[in-house]
Amino acid sequence: MPDELTPRRRMLVLAICCMSLLIVSLDNTVLNVALPTMREEFDASVSGMQWTIDAYTLVLASLLMLAGSTADRVGRRRVFKTGLVVFTLGSVLCSLAPNLECLVAFRMIQAVGGSMLNPVAMSIITNTFTEPRERARAIGVWGGVVGISMAAGPLVGGLLVDSVGWRSIFWVNLPVGLAALLLTVRYVPESRAPRPRRPDPVGQLLVIVLLGAVTYAIIEAPSVGWTSPLTLAFAGAALAALLGLLAYEPRRAEPLIDLRFFRSAPFSGATAIAVCAFASLSGFFFLSTLYLQDVRGLDALHAGLWMLPMAAMTFVCAPLSGRLVGSRGPRLPLLIAGVAMTVSGVLFAAFEAEDSGGTRLAAYVVFGLGFGFVNAPITNTAVAGMPRAQAGVAAAVASTSRQIGQTLGVAVIGAVLASGVATSSYATTFTEASRPAWWIIAGCGLAVLLIGALSSGRWARGTAERTAERLEAPETAPDAGHRTADT
Repeated sequence: MPDELTPRRRMLVLAICCMSLLIVSLDNTVLNVALPTMREEFDASVSGMQWTIDAYTLVLASLLMLAGSTADRVGRRRVFKTGLVVFTLGSVLCSLAPNLECLVAFRMIQAVGGSMLNPVAMSIITNTFTEPRERARAIGVWGGVVGISMAAGPLVGGLLVDSVGWRSIFWVNLPVGLAALLLTVRYVPESRAPRPRRPDPVGQLLVIVLLGAVTYAIIEAPSVGWTSPLTLAFAGAALAALLGLLAYEPRRAEPLIDLRFFRSAPFSGATAIAVCAFASLSGFFFLSTLYLQDVRGLDALHAGLWMLPMAAMTFVCAPLSGRLVGSRGPRLPLLIAGVAMTVSGVLFAAFEAEDSGGTRLAAYVVFGLGFGFVNAPITNTAVAGMPRAQAGVAAAVASTSRQIGQTLGVAVIGAVLASGVATSSYATTFTEASRPAWWIIAGCGLAVLLIGALSSGRWARGTAERTAERLEAPETAPDAGHRTADT
């Protein structure tokens, strides 16, 4: 049991869980730096580059909640080990991909493994660190790993791409994945929810249709037309899937997505903030990588060095944010994050930071500061107040929101860029075409600020307390009568 673990063993469990986050986060940051090189080798379009990222985040977002509930049911360590094996195998396949289509397919295999890592690791942390302040600090360390991956990713990716080739970026996952697997077998205790939740195949299918249809419609619309039958058909499928979820899930005794969670204003706020913050991050990375290498003509290493200040600020601010959440609550970190991310986007959108090295550096630093403060309050708010038996599902919803944000960020920003950039004069039209995209990133930062202020006050805390009471209370007979039996 987690309560019987020594402090040293708990810190070791935290370190092992952070290793899984490291390889998943590092994979995304390294891949961004390699995009221009991969685009040249495969002669890919902007949408092709979008799919190398979104194929991963899309599958990840679709399966995270399933992985969280499955881990609560069959054992968190067991699912975590399976995820490490599948993710490592997917990395090997990605390094061998002969074309863009195979790379996209192998990225999806990676994502199947990745879906079993982060939400399950967060559930393990939640059940290992049960004291609220200690848990908030552990989550701060967890958030700091994102900063490490952001700092190491561009540099490691740049070195590998320039010296060995882009395929080597996937080799980094092999030693870390194998080490994490061996340590998990030896040191991570098995844990399960006291009352396991049953599978929800219909809900899972609806989630996959919803996310897949939305992403496909956004990415392909610039090339086929926003009002084309194909785009409208996928948009209609997404809307139908959303309505199906809203109608079907409340009727299940044990749904994939317990919509009662969203009666908590802090939980709903954390979900929305996660989407906005990670959409901003993925869009920021996508635009910066293409601009620095394709427009400025920098190699992968020097492009990575330009993004190092942003990563360094995230690394420094994430643990500080965790401590602030533990001592003063999530409000202050969220306000800092919202202001900083908004300012960074405005520097690019209104002050043409691309054309000034000093302004560009300031924008990178400010964005890193903001993103460093946003991750810990998202995670802590998502799981705080929720019954420990549902920690896996709650953590999975938060992780899903992050991946949805990353997916939508690349899809929307890439679509806006593709609509405005001219293929014949890519380098000369890129800066002007990216201006609306930077305004979208600034808007995401403003949304973090406003939603953070609204969802962290006294009224919001009251809704969280009432929601926790409802979740812990047994189903009443009248309410249970309106729910369908589990299949």
